[in-house]
Amino acid sequence: MVAFQLTAFCKLQYTSQVQQHKCQRKRWFKRRLTFGRVRPLQLYSCTNLQETSQELQSGGDRSYPVPREYFDRVTNHHINNIEQYMLLYNHSILQPDEFWSDKAKQVLSWKQLWDDQICSFNFDVEKGPIFCEWFKGGKLNACYNCIDRHVEAGHGDQVAYYAEGNEESADIRGYTYRELLDYIERLASVLKARGVHKGDVVAIYMPNIPELVIAMLACARIGAIHSVVFGGFSAESLANRLLDAKSRVVITCDGYKRGEKIVPLKTVADAAAELARETLGYNLVEHKIIYQRLNSKEHTATMDGHVDEWWHEALSKAEKHCAIEWMDAEDPLFVLYTSGSTGRPKGIVHTTGGYLLYAALTHRYAFNYHPGDVYFCTADCGWITGHSYVVYGPLVNRATQVIFEGVPTYPSADRLWKISAKYKVKQLYTAPTLIRSLMRFGEKYVKNSQRDSLTLLATVGEPINPEAWKWFSREVGENLCPIVDTWWQTETGGHMILPPPVQGFYQKPGSASIPFFGIVPVVVNEKGEELFGECEGYLCIKKPWPGMFRTVLGDHSRMESTYFKPFRGYYMSGDGCRRDKDGYYWLTGRVDDVINVSGHRIGTAEVESALIAHGSVAEAAVVPAPHDIKGQGIYAYVTLREGEEPTEELRKALKHAVREHIGAICTPDVIHWAPALPKTRSGKIMRRILRKIAELGTNVTPNDLGDTSTLSDPQVVDMLVSLYGK
Repeated sequence: MVAFQLTAFCKLQYTSQVQQHKCQRKRWFKRRLTFGRVRPLQLYSCTNLQETSQELQSGGDRSYPVPREYFDRVTNHHINNIEQYMLLYNHSILQPDEFWSDKAKQVLSWKQLWDDQICSFNFDVEKGPIFCEWFKGGKLNACYNCIDRHVEAGHGDQVAYYAEGNEESADIRGYTYRELLDYIERLASVLKARGVHKGDVVAIYMPNIPELVIAMLACARIGAIHSVVFGGFSAESLANRLLDAKSRVVITCDGYKRGEKIVPLKTVADAAAELARETLGYNLVEHKIIYQRLNSKEHTATMDGHVDEWWHEALSKAEKHCAIEWMDAEDPLFVLYTSGSTGRPKGIVHTTGGYLLYAALTHRYAFNYHPGDVYFCTADCGWITGHSYVVYGPLVNRATQVIFEGVPTYPSADRLWKISAKYKVKQLYTAPTLIRSLMRFGEKYVKNSQRDSLTLLATVGEPINPEAWKWFSREVGENLCPIVDTWWQTETGGHMILPPPVQGFYQKPGSASIPFFGIVPVVVNEKGEELFGECEGYLCIKKPWPGMFRTVLGDHSRMESTYFKPFRGYYMSGDGCRRDKDGYYWLTGRVDDVINVSGHRIGTAEVESALIAHGSVAEAAVVPAPHDIKGQGIYAYVTLREGEEPTEELRKALKHAVREHIGAICTPDVIHWAPALPKTRSGKIMRRILRKIAELGTNVTPNDLGDTSTLSDPQVVDMLVSLYGK
């Protein structure tokens, strides 16, 4: 069999044919070509790799070709084979300015093209402030690229979204591109009338419904920056984001149903606005626009006539048309908060031109998407996956897609497959957590529904374990669909490493596989030295890409210290990585104090702060632990104040406190009573030891724990092991 070998991705060298101009700011893309054509590097071409049965039996990384049947069923491809993929990759690395300029002109509509320079950047903290700029001087608008131009081109009657609600129903609720444009213009007019200007940050706190997308694009239309807050976060979490972004306007809804539970979003938003007022001493939130999702029998929202107004009433009185605000490519589009290694979430800022191009290109190539296909991403728009692959990427590509408000296992475990059958979904993009959850219910739920429309399956949020990969391929895709396992982050804006669904490529279950166009990944050791060939270390990115974030809102130094100071000259992803002998990348987990719960990054410090805020707790330490469904669970060690007794009631109260303080997704799976924590003589908590106990419990051995000689009290370890499970 022929597989794929990319050993030279780790040895990327620029040829003399691409000459760099010296300048104070690195201008990677300002170059001139010498005579003749650039010869594709032999390093990156496909090679033959014989995969023998002996190699497979010895436990090597098993590879599977992209199913032949996929190419029988899908005849229209953006990239025909792995050789063509590699030629495009070579082009993106050797002639990046030409590559990205061509793609920007092909994919996006520009009011004005950019200046001569495509990209300028600095990744070295010792050479000055970290920065990256793409298409500077170019003028465009995200809303126009997502909606207006498609309507102008005669596609206004095409369905943009099929809205699948919480309750199962045979009804089909669709929104065409023309209908979206009407709602967006009216809401944009409402925002302008309420004093929202270019550069203001509008908070959006809504369930995963089309109105959330409308709110995002209404902000983009007038140049406002949207800050979407996941509808499962608490009042305190929302308040922190309101304060950080100085949001005077909040768009929310009265409430929504998630499974059988009613989530009263308006009540939470009111509480968040009050917390912000108490912090500042004055009312930060001046306007709340509330979409009515529930009927009065289910839930009644309390309205404040001075601040609150109903969405439908405001839109009925609004101007029907709202002019486009043309933005510079480097103007901010949105801020999205992600957990970090400190208790305060980071406001990741993405700009307009580069992000929009990167989201659209990755969506097009990763899913081989063509207009007319029905595409379904199960992510909530409160996370980056929803931004890039429910809103911006698909809409730029004129997609028809399903947006889902409910729970994939409600009212039964076949809901996801029923939705796919109902709308004849072709590309399904979901999370390994959900796949593992559905595996537990068995194959019978999968077999209950027709899945013959599915042509491609994809995963996001965390590495998918091989068992789940094979189940997804076998039971859901019937071994007819490629599995596109994508690695990327909130900060990267779009896919960075993925297995392209093209002829001649071999997939390895559990491996993120190979880089996307323009991406130069490297693996470094603790000294920041690049490792070559088969190795394991820290995953970093060597060169800029259009979709990367530009800063942390209001705290650029935090962006520099978190992502660029650890390894000089590189973007540090925070993920561990293994590269195998064939050049495939395998993500091995977070290397900082962040837990990946169901694909969502949760800062350990944030959870610890919520626990310590409880009056009974003296100290807390939170670590990740293996979880069959979530991938990683939250394991909390809690030391109580003197006089407090560990009880089940207190354990429940602490979990409830975290839910109230941050949100349900951050609730600890385990609270382990800890009379003391293992600390060095300088007072540093030895989290390595806590992780091993959480993982192995009473089976942990001295070899597992490693050197404990630096602990101020080594007996603490034995005590913690004895209390495991109690």
